Amino acid sequence: MVIMLLEGIFAPVTTPFYPDERIYFKKLEFNVGRLSLTGLTGLVVLGSTGEAVALDDVESREVLRVAAQSAAPEKVLIAGIGRESVKATVDMAETATEFGYDAVLVRNPSYYRPQLTNAALLHYFRSVADRSPLPVILYSIPKFTELEIPLEVVAELAGHGNIWGLKESSGSVERVREVVQATRHAVRRTVTVTPIFEAVTGRMMATKPATAGNFISAEGLASGGDGAVALAVAPPTPAIRTRTREVGFQVLTGSAGSLKESLDAGASGAVLGFAACAPQACHEIYTAWKEHDDALAVEKQQRIALACKVIANQLGIPGIKYACDFNGYFGGKARSPLLPLNAEAKEEIERLLAQIRN
Repeated sequence: MVIMLLEGIFAPVTTPFYPDERIYFKKLEFNVGRLSLTGLTGLVVLGSTGEAVALDDVESREVLRVAAQSAAPEKVLIAGIGRESVKATVDMAETATEFGYDAVLVRNPSYYRPQLTNAALLHYFRSVADRSPLPVILYSIPKFTELEIPLEVVAELAGHGNIWGLKESSGSVERVREVVQATRHAVRRTVTVTPIFEAVTGRMMATKPATAGNFISAEGLASGGDGAVALAVAPPTPAIRTRTREVGFQVLTGSAGSLKESLDAGASGAVLGFAACAPQACHEIYTAWKEHDDALAVEKQQRIALACKVIANQLGIPGIKYACDFNGYFGGKARSPLLPLNAEAKEEIERLLAQIRN
């Protein structure tokens, strides 16, 4: 298992459907392949934007498999696997491991809210992390679960050896700052990175097996006799060069509208629904910030502010999926009971994205 760096921008992949709501896997392959050509650090498969809660377990496993096969090896792959029970969540973690994912994103259970005390949440996440073959990223998204992972719970879990970070989707920069401060003394971990300190994935480290070439070896030419020749065997793909880096507990924001401010507050990166339809625009904010060009980062942030507010926050999944259609990805309709957009909403999305094409 290769432990990866959680820095940069991650796009949560949408799940395309046929008109009858079956999953359209060819369109999923296209989306993952095209997103893999961008400057994104990685992809989240079956996050909220991927409508994970609307898929059954069989469908979820197939989506994880197809997405992993379609992604470029240098992209960090994170699987959304949160379920209401420890057992079901661990089962999905094992599936993600089988398909070559680098980490799992685990939202907090929320159905039995009155009994989900701090002690219960600690037990849930510790039990999952103890048994998960992959590093765990906590996922707090109170607008959907109506239960925020308490700050003291996050701080306690930051000391677990297999819990490496948090996706904080409250939309609050102050909450990001509080999590960063509360976890600043968490044990530091060694991650594998490239020579230029970018993330290394398990798929990058895997050596491709030797295969027969389509050329004749010198030995084969020399053998003569019955006319049979031996095919040369290509050497294994050489291993990439790596180095290591020490990191602490890593916090990813889930809000594109406050990306720059969250990075200033200590976030290491972001998982942004808006990046599913506008990956380059989101990546440009991070790049400007990383290069310490504050003015440019602010300019890039302001450029997407209104589009993020309307498309991602107000219109939600149907809005993001239509924005994907408009920007050259496959979005389509959301699965029922989410309703399709009306003509007015579609026109507004097109107007907002007119200068944010990808």
